[in-house]
Formats: sequence, structure tokens, C-alpha cells
Amino acid sequence: MDCVNRSISSSEVSDSPRKAEELIKTLPGSDPSKTINVAVSSRALFDLDEENDLFEKKGLEDYIALQVRREDNMLKPGSAFPFIKALENVNRKLREKDPKEQEIFSIVLMSHNNAQVGIRLQKSIDHNGLMIPRMALTGGTSPVKYLEAFNITLFLTSYEEEVADAIQQGFPAAHMSTQTIRSPSETQLRVAFDLDAVLFSDESEKIYKEKGLQGFLENEIEHRDIPLSEGPLKRFAEALGRMQKKFERQDINNCPIRTYIVTSRDAIVGQRALKTLRHWGLEIDECFFMAGAPKDGVLAAIIPHIFFDDQISHISQAREKGTPSAHVSYGVSRDYEKEKMKSAKKDLKF
Repeated sequence: MDCVNRSISSSEVSDSPRKAEELIKTLPGSDPSKTINVAVSSRALFDLDEENDLFEKKGLEDYIALQVRREDNMLKPGSAFPFIKALENVNRKLREKDPKEQEIFSIVLMSHNNAQVGIRLQKSIDHNGLMIPRMALTGGTSPVKYLEAFNITLFLTSYEEEVADAIQQGFPAAHMSTQTIRSPSETQLRVAFDLDAVLFSDESEKIYKEKGLQGFLENEIEHRDIPLSEGPLKRFAEALGRMQKKFERQDINNCPIRTYIVTSRDAIVGQRALKTLRHWGLEIDECFFMAGAPKDGVLAAIIPHIFFDDQISHISQAREKGTPSAHVSYGVSRDYEKEKMKSAKKDLKF
């Protein structure tokens, strides 16, 4: 709890049993195999850019000293904050339907920070009214090796290299960085996905890169009845779908979860995509086939809590419009971006 020195009013004292009761109602339980576990890094959850800059310039000792001095200064929300808050709203709705519901979202803070910094993080969590019962402070090492122990279904991190490591080990993951965010819905969790190299594998995207648009179209039409292989975010999308089925999804205004597809595919080859989703039993509320047009306008209209895409150009455009965007560093696009970066550095003689 927040330990700032101040006088405590009688209303706060009388209100504490109610707060404790509400806390117990939202606890996920002790068995992580029964919950949908979402791990988020401290820099994705909170705005720690200033502190991180100091760490990179002056090192760990000065960084820890600053964090200790600022323990009573609450951290501002980061790019993943609205998404985490929306997950907790879904939990409340689930427990209203069934107080004994076990399959709820459980948030795990996974941070490179050490235990001393954990005090400020916990104070900021409490101050912002978040329910994060599990925390892993890894003291400068990568938390990826602990994902299995926490049975993680989605990992959001500010370290891009950890995304590739997590995906390689079979865990859905995406990179988030500080950005301006438009205020999303406070009553409905909205999640938007790209398709290729996100929900689907990158098999079709490879053909597009190798053979161009015509080769891609020919391949998709020829294989329109063959489902695509699963991609890195499929497991999280399936978990989200299970949660949505606990509500009346047709009641658009009252269902606390809504899902979207926003893909560069065009409607001509949309049939294979839709058949793949049907084959998986994965229902999506709204689908947008953009045929190569920019996605940022549609996303600005949706106002999702999070948008997953493998193309850094789409991520950048969406972020500029205030859409919280998570980069899925995976597959042929990741390799392509790495080659572009290597080429640019060579041209600039880095």
C-alpha cells in the first residue's frame, strides 16, 4: 500500500474492510494453470523513460539511488497500462457473473529491476488501483527463462530482443514502447490483430516477399481451402475467445470483450483467412481487409487497447495516431527489417 506520510481520515479507516473485500474478490487464486497469465514489463506498464536514460548514462548504482529517492513519486501509466486495466475490468465482470470463476486474467509484472526498485513499482501499482499479485524482479537478467514457470499466455516487454526469444520458446510475445495514447473504452476490452505472422504463420508472407503480389494471390487462391499454420499470437487469441464465450457476445454494448482483425490482405484472398479462423473455431467480431491501404485510420476509429502487428511501418503509423501498438517481432518481416538495418548501418559506416 502507499506509505506516504499523511493523516488518515475516518472515512478511509471505515472503508478499509470494503477495500479488502474487493481485493479478495479479484484475486486470481494460487493455481496459474487455471488462469490466463499475462506478463508485462515495468517499462511497458509504466513510463520509466527518464529513469532508463539515467541508467544507460550513469549505470545501475545511480539508477537505484534515483528510484529509492522517488519511491513516493507515483509512476505515470505506460503504453500497456490501458490494456492491463481493461483485463482487470473483464475479471470484475466475470466474478459478478460467478464469484467462484477460476479462469480469469492474472497479471504478472516481469521486470529487469532488482528488489529495491520493486518498492516503487508496488506503490505505483497500488496507487493506480491495479491487481498484480505476482511479480518477478530478475536483477538485470532476461525474464524469458521464467515464462514457463509462470505459465504465461502473453508477454509484453520493452525489450525487443526478448520477443524473438519468447516466441522461439513457444510463448506469445510483443514489444511495446512509450507513446501517446488515445483514451480507450473503460467498459470494453478491445483487441486488434493483424493476420500473417501474427495469428497465422509467415508462410504466405514469405511467398509475397519472394514472388510479389501476383505470386501471393495465385498461392492464396490455389490453397484457399487449406488452413494456414498457426502464428505466434494464436494461443493468446484462443484464450481471449474462451473468455468472450463466457458472456453474451451478441449484446455488443454489454459484452466486455470485442476482437478485431485489421489486415493488409484484400478481400479476394480473404476467404482462406476466414476459413482458417473457422477451422480453428476462433470467432472474431469485426474484420477489415485493407488491400494494402494504411491501417491507422481504421484503428483510430476502433480505439483498441492494443493492436498486434509484425510490420514496424504499420506499428509506427498506428502509434502516431495514438493506438497502443505491440510489435510482434517474428518471421520473414523480422529478418527483412534486420537486413534493412544492417544495410543502413553499412551505408552510414557504423
